[in-house]
Amino acid sequence: LDVITPSKLGGAKALAGDEGAGTDAALAIGSALHILLEHLPQVAPTERPRVARRLLADTDPDIAVEAEATALRLLSKPDLQAVFGPDSLAEVDIVATPAAFGGARLTGSIDRLLIAPDRVLAVDFKSNRVVPDRPENTPDGILRQLAAYAAALADLYPDRRIDTAILWTQTAHLMPIPHEIVRNALQDTAIS
Repeated sequence: LDVITPSKLGGAKALAGDEGAGTDAALAIGSALHILLEHLPQVAPTERPRVARRLLADTDPDIAVEAEATALRLLSKPDLQAVFGPDSLAEVDIVATPAAFGGARLTGSIDRLLIAPDRVLAVDFKSNRVVPDRPENTPDGILRQLAAYAAALADLYPDRRIDTAILWTQTAHLMPIPHEIVRNALQDTAIS
């Protein structure tokens, strides 16, 4: 049985001009930010800076400072409260065998998941320095990842509408990705 990881489905993950920090530093900042966004939402706002420093105690100080500032900014935005609220789930591991992947097992971890009686929303965090201005301009590799999550969630929650969105951490913008774009990415990703 083949095992597929959504984050390794190929395609570009960044737009042209997204040099920003070096690759290693960008990955380190993204990892630190994921840790903070997983743990800080359930911490009282006044305690978040102290907890952030503890969580990133072994991280390069420059990376820790940038990740902490970004996480605190995201958590303070009123329009992102639902994403980080008590009804959301963090770093949700999924395993599914969606038909679109020809019986292969899909395994991954969704950054944030909101499950409602009629809908499921998967939110993926991206710390790219250059952020697309429209969902259509999102790099293929990111869209394929979202399409894989959507296919897995449709398999797990067949009675609910599946929505996907990207939280661009650089701009603190939650970008819903329309179903048509996810469907097209799924066709590019499907394994026969």
